[in-house]
Amino acid sequence: MATLKALIVHPDRQVALKLRDFFAGEKRIKILGEAVSSNEALELLESISYDVFFLGIELPNGVNGIELTQILAQRKIRPQIVLIALDQQNAYKAFELGATDYLIWPFEASRLENTVEKLLRYADVPHIVEKAGYEPQYVDRSREEGTVHLPMADADEDSFLIALRQAWDVSLKKQLEIEKLPINQEGRLLLVPYNQIVFVEAYEDYSFVHTFKEKYLTSYRLKSLEERLNKHGFFRVHRKYLVNLEMVTEIASMPGSNFMLRTAGRTKIELPISRRRINDLKQILGL
Repeated sequence: MATLKALIVHPDRQVALKLRDFFAGEKRIKILGEAVSSNEALELLESISYDVFFLGIELPNGVNGIELTQILAQRKIRPQIVLIALDQQNAYKAFELGATDYLIWPFEASRLENTVEKLLRYADVPHIVEKAGYEPQYVDRSREEGTVHLPMADADEDSFLIALRQAWDVSLKKQLEIEKLPINQEGRLLLVPYNQIVFVEAYEDYSFVHTFKEKYLTSYRLKSLEERLNKHGFFRVHRKYLVNLEMVTEIASMPGSNFMLRTAGRTKIELPISRRRINDLKQILGL
């Protein structure tokens, strides 16, 4: 098996040194870089196809290790995650998001040896069919799963195939749209009503959806949500923000010909309005 390429994502230099010392003598996993924030980690991942992230829970600049794990879990090709924390508080959530291991700092070399075995074991799974001389074999599991095969007459088969094609032909179906946004959260699919969304905030190729009570990290790009929500009273006030205009209670003029809007709710939220969008917003509001 090829050497696994690893990235350390942790703001504590002592953690990074501990990992580097251990892996200096480990040929199967090689440390190929360090980052201290999620932004740096994602930028490095665009250049190098890392196989493993040794990822701290507490990271600077907003997105923590659990949220970054959630971002990476939505990718088709993603590195294995080993989370490093000071306690067990986030362990269940980490494994629920697909982390390979969860380390409590400070950890011993013997504990890292167990981590290495886990990483190598999971790394082998996708490569089984690539081993020399191996040919995938078809296995009939119908008996195991209780599947019953019944003969079908030619006419019945033709009718069945026509019905099946029609069922899958979306052009023959009227698109039904419910005013709720599907959001994947820790293995659950939440349906958030549009009228509960206060604003959406862009983050890299992802976005945070804010309601009055919650903040959801999603795989949606801001542009795609703008196209989806525009006809439901949402407006792009800034390159980073999409706002539910039903929630806006005030537009304030700021120094330097700048504008800011405020939303309803117990906690007032202030968001900037870009200069090139203020006239469009005034027109929509009839000002």
